[in-house]
Amino acid sequence: MIELRGVSKTVQSGDHPLTILHPLDYTIRSGQFVAIVGPSGSGKSTLLGLLAGLDAPTTGQIVIDGVDITTLTEDGLARLRGEKIGFVFQFFHLVPSLTALENVLIPMEIAGRRDAAERARQLVEEVGLSDRAHHYPSQLSGGEQQRIAIARALANDPPIVLADEPTGNLDSTTGRHIMDLLLNVRRTRASTLVLVTHDAELASLADTRLVLRDGRPVPQGEAPRITPAAGAAR
Repeated sequence: MIELRGVSKTVQSGDHPLTILHPLDYTIRSGQFVAIVGPSGSGKSTLLGLLAGLDAPTTGQIVIDGVDITTLTEDGLARLRGEKIGFVFQFFHLVPSLTALENVLIPMEIAGRRDAAERARQLVEEVGLSDRAHHYPSQLSGGEQQRIAIARALANDPPIVLADEPTGNLDSTTGRHIMDLLLNVRRTRASTLVLVTHDAELASLADTRLVLRDGRPVPQGEAPRITPAAGAAR
């Protein structure tokens, strides 16, 4: 489903180039659950943004379902995200002027789905928030906002779900509920799930871990232990 071929990312920092991600080759199989872990500044969120086509690599190719997304235009990337990728952000990124239901509805209206309204209601019900559907984000708790963000990410039935620290801004109990929801999504939809996390418990549930340190993958035998006390910064 996802293949990285020599993918790297370098940015300009003052007068000097700064390599955030060194050339990486990696394959994620369809239906696999991969946890990307490592200390802050190791390139985790950068890698996830590259997989989503939200940023472009400096070198290399990213192939999703046989399509090299590094060759796509902005319009092509937008279509690919609409069809194949659901993205869950740490800080929710809901539109504050829209209700919970309307936030879920947006991607389907953009895609022109005829059943958009009914499906939005079904998704809000699936994440257990039918009674909060007409509330605005400011009227929802952090956990409720994240559940709506997950419903929005699932709007167009994407085969790939990318989640960047989805529990990092929540208390441990609420975070556990969010992770259970994501795992249920993966089971019921056979989705490919790629998750950036600092949480050892969450990472232990993955099929495999990609450990990054200083922008490079760490061999499994050398991977450091991740403690639940680690911060949630990127």
